[in-house]
Amino acid sequence: MNGLSMLDRKLLRDLGRLWAQALAVALVMACGVMTLILALGATRALDETRTAFYDRTRFGDIFASATRAPNSLKPSILAIDGVSAVATRIVNPVLIDIAGMPEPATGMLISIPDHGEPAVNRLYLRSGRLPEPGRSDEAAVIEAFADAHGFRPGDSFEVLINGRKRTLTITGITLSPEHVYAIGPGDMVPDQRRYGVIHMRRGALEGAYDMAGAFNQVSLTLSRNADARHVMARLDAILKSHGGTGSYDRTDHPSDAFLDAELVQLRAMAQVIPPIFLFISAFLVNMILTRLIALEREQIGLLKAVGYSNAAIAWHYAKMTLVISLAGVIIGAVAGTRLGRGMASLYGEFFSFPFLVFSREPDLYVISALVTFLAALAGAARAISGAVRLPPAVAMRPPAPTGYRSLFGGRGGGFGFPVSQLTVMALRHLVRWPMRTALTTLGTALPVALLITSLFAFDSIDQMIETVWFRADRQDATLTFASERSQDAIRAVAGLPGVIAAEPFRAAAATLRNGHRSRRVQIIANDPQTDIGRVLDLDFAPIALPPEGILLSERLASHLDLQTGDLVEVELSNGTRRKAVVPLVGVTNSYVGLNANMSRPALDRLAGEGVRISGARIMVDEAQLDALYAAVKQTPAIASVALQGVSREKFRATIEENIGISVTIYVSLALIITIGVIYNSARIQLSERARELASLRVFGFTNREVSGVLMTELGVMVVLAQPLGWLIGRGFSELVAKGFESDLFRIPLVINAHTYALSSLVVLGAALVSALIVRRRIDHLDLIRVLKTRD
Repeated sequence: MNGLSMLDRKLLRDLGRLWAQALAVALVMACGVMTLILALGATRALDETRTAFYDRTRFGDIFASATRAPNSLKPSILAIDGVSAVATRIVNPVLIDIAGMPEPATGMLISIPDHGEPAVNRLYLRSGRLPEPGRSDEAAVIEAFADAHGFRPGDSFEVLINGRKRTLTITGITLSPEHVYAIGPGDMVPDQRRYGVIHMRRGALEGAYDMAGAFNQVSLTLSRNADARHVMARLDAILKSHGGTGSYDRTDHPSDAFLDAELVQLRAMAQVIPPIFLFISAFLVNMILTRLIALEREQIGLLKAVGYSNAAIAWHYAKMTLVISLAGVIIGAVAGTRLGRGMASLYGEFFSFPFLVFSREPDLYVISALVTFLAALAGAARAISGAVRLPPAVAMRPPAPTGYRSLFGGRGGGFGFPVSQLTVMALRHLVRWPMRTALTTLGTALPVALLITSLFAFDSIDQMIETVWFRADRQDATLTFASERSQDAIRAVAGLPGVIAAEPFRAAAATLRNGHRSRRVQIIANDPQTDIGRVLDLDFAPIALPPEGILLSERLASHLDLQTGDLVEVELSNGTRRKAVVPLVGVTNSYVGLNANMSRPALDRLAGEGVRISGARIMVDEAQLDALYAAVKQTPAIASVALQGVSREKFRATIEENIGISVTIYVSLALIITIGVIYNSARIQLSERARELASLRVFGFTNREVSGVLMTELGVMVVLAQPLGWLIGRGFSELVAKGFESDLFRIPLVINAHTYALSSLVVLGAALVSALIVRRRIDHLDLIRVLKTRD
């Protein structure tokens, strides 16, 4: 202590005296540091892990399917300029029968070479071994599916392969770059119990599907600086005569698209949340220093009079700011790292990587610290410059008395009802310092906004579930056929046990174009008067499918720059690759995917293959579910089953788990902000007005009446902050909804009244606790010491 300069000793005394306010500011700063580290660290963890895993397993850049293409095409594909590696394979959907699980699971059979590793999309072996060549009863399964059922190498299960039920023995547990996010047909989130990816040797699948010397899927990797468009065009030309359905790049691969959407959300979090906390912390620093300097005018004057320079005094207050900021950075870094590890563990449940380590690179912490220091110094700049500008003679004199004007015309009843003089005193102080009042009100409004921004997700998810599963896709299950069938298939479906109603649909992959704009989509065609699977207009009302033309979802129409009445070019991706120009007859509303809808007769005419159906939506008697499941497992024509009720509950549970974690964090942060703002404001006002309040006690006013002056000021600002917080919260929520929007799904902006109410109640409760803490200090004012203090 003896080695410290006089200003440094003063700094320590000031921090000791203001420790509660300093800690409140540091905690707000820590919130900003924590969210910044959390968002950036998680983004890096996912991005870097993805890059490393994709490189190690040689994940494909271009993908394409065909009906049946000969392996002799492989040299021609490899010869395309820009192609570095080619892997051809056999891929088919299957139904999986798991012992003890009544509902059927859906799987994807994928071939691997009889010898060696695939040139593209290599497997990462977690345990066991890959199937041996020539063994048609061996398979490797992805880890998520194996873990969901407790499978280990040596266990077995049954699958329906091309109409024949076969028992497969598991030889290995694998990870695949194509199925980092393994999601089954009809699901919105992964359901590891009901969807599995199975790898078998090529020879085993060639015999099962009559694909000797042929393939139905190809993956390519590209050399650096390759022209992907040129490669896809040449690949489509080669596969066209073999039932090619059109190539697509990695961005349209479902697994990678979902991973990209998560990265978009994390980046949105990093852009929206941390600036809120940094702004509040800058505001609090400014508020504390401004009022501290006002209280230390005489000391500043003495320091200047004895020879301390403006720079020394400015550095003294800047050091106070940096010390508080340093505490916030340390707390935020520790909390951000701990929560980051938890987030990495959570992501490990959804994304199947061999490892996923939260990024703790030094630059992440350096960036967070620098941003925090700069924000705090920016907030302190005005207060510090005010201290520097004070001439010694002026600083050593008390400040000029505040000039008050008569409030409410000098009457106590300006609102039509009696108002005490103490209340007028409180309101007059608010009016006299409008900027201070406005900033404190804004600081209190921000935690309200933060809570609304996190809680609105519950309202939005409820709206999504209501729209997707109860207004649009109202079926109990969706059956998809292994190949397109005639109209007679719907009668067979209607005859399955427990089926109450069945509606056919046809799905056709297509490319939609408008000038240079294009999108690959699935056109879903229903009967014009369908009642189970419905299409909704922009007001979420069901509409009948028009006899001609196409309906596009609002986002898809925006991508293609189309409006109702415009013409859109449709190129089907089936073997005929037929093209047609059809009118856009309407725009629909959908929260999931890029949707294109037509009436079934219209799509049949466009395809030119007669009346065909791809599957059926069914309503089921719950009492006969087990009988239905057993029948489906014995039906070779059915390739996959999507169970709407199971999918809905899985979606709700997954989303609510994620939101629940976020809400817990944000409620804690909102409480910290509220206490930081209200407590600091009240403590500083108490420091400034201690003599005035002590005088009121001497005049005979009770502790309750005296503290009521300060509590009234705080109460007015807190009440005014609520509608402002609602308005800001809606704006923040809109930014978050826009930031999270992707081609896979979008979050509707829905904020119910109870969300506003709950957000306000949490903040009002925190404000009340802060006020009561300060009220206790008022009750214990040392009247003699305070009144002896010079103004």
